[in-house]
Amino acid sequence: MEIKFREIDKSNYNTCVSLKVGEHQTNYVASNAFSLVQSFYENELYPLGIYNGDEMIGFLLYDYDEELKGGSFSRFMIDIKHQNKGFGSKTLEKFFDFFHNKYPNENLYTSAEIDNEVAIKLYEKYGFSKMDSFEYTVGDITYKEFRMLKKSW
Repeated sequence: MEIKFREIDKSNYNTCVSLKVGEHQTNYVASNAFSLVQSFYENELYPLGIYNGDEMIGFLLYDYDEELKGGSFSRFMIDIKHQNKGFGSKTLEKFFDFFHNKYPNENLYTSAEIDNEVAIKLYEKYGFSKMDSFEYTVGDITYKEFRMLKKSW
């Protein structure tokens, strides 16, 4: 397993858009296509392809959140064909090293749908703790999430 990150650009965006989560996970993470459009039109969003060797197996998006005054790990997905193989854990470890080296004095935030127990347990395993819950609406769908903070490195 050789996890690395690559920027999303015109050479790999089609692969990124074709990655999918399981049917039961579609309400937990925005589509990669939406995330890429959002990163194009909103400043300071950084989309990265997650690679195992030369194969893209997932996607993440991070940014600096002015409101929270820290980094935000806002999107994270592993393609359904590559789930349950340890890639999620290995990617988090690699991303935390990447983020901490780039921003050594910043806190890192993430969020997870309140009923997404798998993600919450995974984030807690890697040092995130629940702070509060919040709601937001996109279109006609209201999302309820826990905001989580990683302070210790």
